[in-house]
Amino acid sequence: MSLPTAFRRPVLLIVGCGDVGLRVARLLAGRWRVLALSSSPQRFDTLRAAGVQPLHGNLDDAATLARLAGMADAVLHLAPPPGEGEGDPRTARLLQALSRRPRARRLVYGSTTGVYGDCGGACFDETRTVRPATARARRRVHAEAQVRAWGRRCGVAVTILRIPGIYALDRPGGHPAERLRRGSPVLRTEDDVYTNHIHADDLARACVAALHRGAPQRVLHASDDTELRMGDYFDFAADLFGLPRPPRISREEALQRLSPLQLSFMGESRRLVNRRLKRELRLVLRYATVREGLQGG
Repeated sequence: MSLPTAFRRPVLLIVGCGDVGLRVARLLAGRWRVLALSSSPQRFDTLRAAGVQPLHGNLDDAATLARLAGMADAVLHLAPPPGEGEGDPRTARLLQALSRRPRARRLVYGSTTGVYGDCGGACFDETRTVRPATARARRRVHAEAQVRAWGRRCGVAVTILRIPGIYALDRPGGHPAERLRRGSPVLRTEDDVYTNHIHADDLARACVAALHRGAPQRVLHASDDTELRMGDYFDFAADLFGLPRPPRISREEALQRLSPLQLSFMGESRRLVNRRLKRELRLVLRYATVREGLQGG
């Protein structure tokens, strides 16, 4: 599954080139030719400024994806499924377009650790059976199944990165101070859940490592070494940035005060083992825990 290295630069197609995709593009600058599918022409200047060639297309419109056939040696698929339904037709349309003129030898898919559902704070690796508890997570499970089956059928090395909460001080929406300033509550200690994290820079580096070294049809946890409950994470951030600690409420209060989306993140507790990330992709985390990441990144 090696990519071309002589005479021409390998070509990467990024689908869903937001903050993480742009970080990947910066890491690959000068070594790869990077294309990005985008349905928003207003983003084209941003993509070009990052050395990325924009391609206009929409995963909700199969006719706009025809040009993707045979364009890239590798694909980084970071686009989310639709916001409703039980499956992911966007991924189906992408794979159908790529299959028209096969060229890609690798595909890295950015999934979510939400596919496991609530694990009661258990510590586990990628062999754990998925049990998605929400339609959002079931759509991700469907997408994972599609890309793995496509990889086996077409001889493409597919790597699935299951991604937890992404943060970075320079990432839109990724700075905990934003939530702290809103005064959003967290659960009291006896009701609190373990959450998992990855710094956006380390996630970008994991994507690049998977493009080079990912084993075929392999699932990996793209998570750091942090073992913290959600409330403790925000307490640490509050102390670090000189902000008030968030109010603590019971789970019963949370059910009355918070939105279903907020509750979904407070209803699932797990601790992820990331040995595959380190051993198979040989990734050395720049920010091993959120303590280093919030202080230095």
